[in-house]
Amino acid sequence: MTPPSISREALRELLEQGAPVTVLDVRPAAERAEWSIPGSVHADAYDALRRGDPTVLEDFHPNNGGRVVTVCAAGKTSMLAAERLRARGLDAVSLEGGMRAWSLAWNTAEVPCPGSTARIVQLRRTGKGCLSYLIGWRIRTVVETHVHADHLSRARALAADTGARLCLPTTDRVSFEYAPVKDGDTVRVGSAGLRVFHMPGHTPESVCFLLDEHALFTGDTLFLAAVGRPDLEATTDESRSRAHVLHSSLQRLVALPPETVILPAHTSEPVAFDGRPITATLEEVQERTSLLREPAETFVSQILTRLPPTPPNHHRIVALNEAGTLPDDPTELEAGANRCAVA
Repeated sequence: MTPPSISREALRELLEQGAPVTVLDVRPAAERAEWSIPGSVHADAYDALRRGDPTVLEDFHPNNGGRVVTVCAAGKTSMLAAERLRARGLDAVSLEGGMRAWSLAWNTAEVPCPGSTARIVQLRRTGKGCLSYLIGWRIRTVVETHVHADHLSRARALAADTGARLCLPTTDRVSFEYAPVKDGDTVRVGSAGLRVFHMPGHTPESVCFLLDEHALFTGDTLFLAAVGRPDLEATTDESRSRAHVLHSSLQRLVALPPETVILPAHTSEPVAFDGRPITATLEEVQERTSLLREPAETFVSQILTRLPPTPPNHHRIVALNEAGTLPDDPTELEAGANRCAVA
């Protein structure tokens, strides 16, 4: 008899409610190191489950309540794990679609922003590390910081669904209509204003948005302890040139007031269901990120030698984002952690 399963959305709701559930990740250690579900426990049982080892998981005991949700990459091996645990009398179910499906899971946190009257909600794809932001409750404008390479943009679809204006930094990379914004422009969001900073480096068109002179939406230019990579969709020479440009862009950002709240577009860790925003002051980011203190040549040399592996499927993802289209099922393309940061 096939063991029962649980949907991504149902598991997300259980974790958000703090329900007693043990999430058991049975993937190989290398896969878990890429990305995992917050609070999950690990048993490197994949190979043993696939070869039918009768002793696999016999020492496992739930650590957070009786219900166990087993997880693998695509939801097949986790079925075997749930079957073994149910044979022991445990209440075990398998996560439908595994970590590929989990890549679409999300949670939220409200972001305090002293000095601004705007209300900011951070929308976190906990299964991918992508961070988006909602300012106000009626969507009138959708803004993008750049053309993404490690995940599919939903900006055009969101604008179409809500009738909102779609704003992108001025670029000839996309093949759809949008409202262009350039350095020094201000995008009005209710009573608040987003001042545009052209910050090339991660991509040629990248921008940041400064909200009411107090909070900076940095896209993939600056993270909380890292900077954006300059090499995606670029030759070796272009990567070096973009690294020099990125250094100049970052020097412009670090000249902002140290209390400026930094709101990046990614995090490198699974996002907990704790309601705590992923943010820091500019001063804290500077303390954490040694690359920000390096002169140009040292910065360029170090960033180019620290590049992580390129995101899976990034050529295809870029092509789709430039066309403004979405596949029927994005989970295969977006599987795995984001890889846009260099620490």
